[in-house]
Parts: sequence; structure tokens; C-alpha cells
Amino acid sequence: ERIHAARAALHYWEEPVISGSYGSGAVFFSGCTLRCAFCQNGVISQENFGKPLSPAGLRAAFERLIDEGCQNINLVTPTPYQKAILESLAEPLPVPVVYNCGGYETTATIDAFKGKVQIYLPDLKYLDPVLAKRYSAAEDYPQVAAEAILHMYDQVGPYELDDDGLLKKGVVIRHLILPGCLDNTKAVIDWVRDHFDDGQVLFSLMRQYVPCGRAGDYPEINRRLTDEEYDEAEQYLFD
Repeated sequence: ERIHAARAALHYWEEPVISGSYGSGAVFFSGCTLRCAFCQNGVISQENFGKPLSPAGLRAAFERLIDEGCQNINLVTPTPYQKAILESLAEPLPVPVVYNCGGYETTATIDAFKGKVQIYLPDLKYLDPVLAKRYSAAEDYPQVAAEAILHMYDQVGPYELDDDGLLKKGVVIRHLILPGCLDNTKAVIDWVRDHFDDGQVLFSLMRQYVPCGRAGDYPEINRRLTDEEYDEAEQYLFD
């Protein structure tokens, strides 16, 4: 019931439809629903870096970020603090709220944020349960994340952009390509293509994997992605 958060600041490195020109108002919450071996924010997500924050303090952070010009409020891994965050969102904000998560969510959590969140930004990391178990300790990730993403779409509907190309509402599905795991990436792309029509969701194919966290314990992913791997994944997406 008490929030633990690591950072609240303008963030310029999300997808362009979210960061825009003035940045996303990102609040990085401590903790996560997953334990990914390669997490780039492992100190925050797995070591509880941050400080306590009341719902009123969180609301004040939202208002400060809006005053600084943010174009949305971006809740980064908010799931562990659902009750307190909902309290901070009791009164509507003048900008969209983004639910930025790893995709490993229950439909009940998504239902709880109905009307409070306009934009969902989930990962779809794996459709291979073997990879999900090995790298994120969540063998059931594929079915949980798939169900969650479909539920997110049912809640907010097709994406909408404003006149400046910024997202007003909708779902952006992210996928980080892991080295040596192109079959998994292609399966994710196929899943999105099979479940959504043009104009319904946005898709973000990410190549910025670097070995972080405990990646050194897994030699097969203890390297950067090659240009050839990314080119193959990108061409598959375009095809």
C-alpha cells in the first residue's frame, strides 16, 4: 500500500509517439512482476532501489511533471502498487496516463485501471515458454501476456494519434530481440499479425539489447545483437 519509487522525471527515450518533443513524465517504480536475467534496470526492478512515497506525494510528482511540460504520465512497472496508484489517480489528469509494463499482468489488474489509463505499453517478450522460464522465471509468461494484451486492447480500443502525432490512447506492443532467439521474435510478430488488423495497435521492435544484470550467467545471451540478426528480424516484420 506504500509506494516505493526510484525516479520521476521527463523521459525522452520512449517511442516517439509517447516521448514527443517535450518528454514523457516517467515515474519508475521499484520492483517488478518479473525477474529477467538481462534487466537493464535491475537495481530498481530487483534490488528495490528508491524511496517511499505516499499517494499524495505521487500525485504531486504527476502535477510537477505536467508543469514541466510532459505530454503524458508514464507509470513504469506500476503493478506492485496498484492500490496506492489508483488513489493518486482519483481525479483525472489533463494528459494521458501510460501503463508501462513487462506484459506479465492479470486481467483483474487491467480491469482495475479502466478509465484511469488511456495508453498501455506492454512488452511481449516471449512466446516460447522455455525461454520465459530460463530468462524470466515465468514459464507461463506466453499465455499470461497474450491474454493481458488482448484485454488491454478490449479496454482502450484502436490507437488514436493527435495532430502532432502523439498517442492519445491505445496499445503499443514492445518486443526486445534477444541474441540467438530470432525464432521467438518471429513468433511474436506472427502473433501480433494474427490477432490485430491494421490500425488497431502499434508495434515497437527493439534492438537495444546489451548484456546487463545476470546475463553473464547465460553465455548464449552474453553478447550484443548482431546487425545480421536485427536485419533479419526487421525484414520479417516488414514482410
